[in-house]
Amino acid sequence: MTVEITGFCPDRFTRVRETFEANFADTTAGGTGELGARFSLAIDGEIVVDLMGGFADRKREVQFGPDTLTALFSTTKAVAALMVARLVDEGRLAYDQRVADVWPEFAQNGKQDVTVEQALSHQAGLSGFPDETDPALWFDWDATCAKLAAMAPLFPIGSASGYHPVTFGYIAGEIFRRVDGRTMGTALREDIAVPCGLDLWIGLPDSEHGRVADLMRPTALPRFGEINPALTAAFLKPWSSPGGKGAAEWRRVEIPSANGHATAAALARLMGALASGGTLDGRSILTPAGIRAATAERIRGQDLVLPFEISWGAGFMRNAPNLFYGPTDEAFGHSGWGGSCAFADPTRGVAGAYVMNKQGNALIGDPRAVRLIQAAYASL
Repeated sequence: MTVEITGFCPDRFTRVRETFEANFADTTAGGTGELGARFSLAIDGEIVVDLMGGFADRKREVQFGPDTLTALFSTTKAVAALMVARLVDEGRLAYDQRVADVWPEFAQNGKQDVTVEQALSHQAGLSGFPDETDPALWFDWDATCAKLAAMAPLFPIGSASGYHPVTFGYIAGEIFRRVDGRTMGTALREDIAVPCGLDLWIGLPDSEHGRVADLMRPTALPRFGEINPALTAAFLKPWSSPGGKGAAEWRRVEIPSANGHATAAALARLMGALASGGTLDGRSILTPAGIRAATAERIRGQDLVLPFEISWGAGFMRNAPNLFYGPTDEAFGHSGWGGSCAFADPTRGVAGAYVMNKQGNALIGDPRAVRLIQAAYASL
C-alpha cells in the first residue's frame, strides 16, 4: 500500500524526507517499518521540517495527520523534568534540597537524605515495586505515592543510576504538587500548553481520545542487560506497569513518566525553546541558567536498569556517550518505549521530536529516530 507523506520539508532537508520515507519500507535486518509517524525539526525555535505519513489506525483507514496524538511513554519524562526545572528557576525548589523537605513522608526507610536531583537522576533506588502489587494501584495517585514513600531503596542511594520507568513520574509529580499545589498535568496545561498553543497533555481529557493513534506493540522483547533486583522491579514483574483499567482510563490519568500524549510539532516547539534560550512565543519557559542547571550532569555510568552507560541530568538524558540525539555531546532529551523521542541542542539551536504508533523493541535509541536526527544534522 502506498504511504502518503504530508507536511513540509524544504529542499535543504531532502535527506530527512528520504529517510522518513525509507523508514516506512525498512523491515529488513530487524527494522520495524512504520504504520504512522511524524518528525518535526526546529531551528532557533521555529519549525523548519514537519513530516507525517501513514495511518493512525491498525486497519489503515485513517490518515496520520496534523491533529493525530500519539502516546509518548517515557518521552513524557522530558516534559516532567522541565516542569520541575521551572520550580527551581523560580526559586521555589532547589535541586540539592532534600525530597523530604517538601514531602516529609518520603523520609521513611532510610530515604531522609535523598535530594531532588538524586530522585530525578534515578539514584533513589525506587525503580519499581519488588513486592506483589495490584497493577491497578498505579491509577491511584495517593496510594502509589504512599507506597513509594514507605519503600526501602533497592540499591544504595547515590551509588548508581537505576532507571525508574514508571515511578519517576510519581516522584517528580508529587514533588511538584507539594511545592506548587497543582498536579503537573494541570500546571502544564495552564502555564504552557494552552498559552503557547501546544497540543501536549499529561492526563488526556475524554474529548481528545478520538484523536489518539492506535498502537501496534513490539513483536520482540527488549534486550535487557544483566538481571538484578532493580531491573526486575522496573520491568519484569506483572505489576511493573499500570494495568487492569483499560486504555481510556490509562489515557485519562496523569502519569508524568509514561502517559503523555502529543504531536511531534508540539514537542519540537517545546524543546526548541530549550535549544534557543528558553523562550517560546515571547514567554519565558526556562531561563538560560535554568536550562544549564536542569541539564548539568548528576551521574554518569552503567545504569542498573537500562543496558547502557548513561549521563543523567535532573530528569533529562544527556546525549553523550550514546549520541542518540545527534553529534553534539551537550544535547539532551528523552526517549520513550517503542521509539518516540524529543531532544534539544542549545549549542546548535536545534531541537526535534519523533513520534510513531508502530513500536519497536529498542529501550532507547530507536534506529528510525536516530536515522532521522542524523539526516537532519547532515543537512544543516
